[in-house]
Amino acid sequence: MADSTTTQAQSPKPRRVAQIVYLRPECIDEYRKCHAAVWPAVLEQIRDSNIVDYSINLITKPRLTLYATFKYVGSDWDADMARMAANETVQEWWRMTDKMQESPNEGAKGSLAGNTGDGAGWWAGGEEVFYFEG
Repeated sequence: MADSTTTQAQSPKPRRVAQIVYLRPECIDEYRKCHAAVWPAVLEQIRDSNIVDYSINLITKPRLTLYATFKYVGSDWDADMARMAANETVQEWWRMTDKMQESPNEGAKGSLAGNTGDGAGWWAGGEEVFYFEG
């Protein structure tokens, strides 16, 4: 039995990610419908890729914008994102939802081409300029 002074391995500090992508006006209802019933295999892959506390919000003005936030709690971002991108069900989900979106990143080809969370992919990443944990 370990005593109370035994040092446990510390979890890495969560990486907080914020992203945006534009929503096509004709796709609002369809986007809401598919996200009201996200495929279980997609949710499982998100969890297995060490993503928690994930939400997507719709901002309606001045332009329909999807604002997503999540925390990455793993220790190997590149490997976890590669595993997600390799998942065939996730690829099918991205193909479906990408058709409803427009990337703010010039030249972006879709989620399958890169969803890095740093502004280089389909969704545009943002810089955290303020955080208060309370």
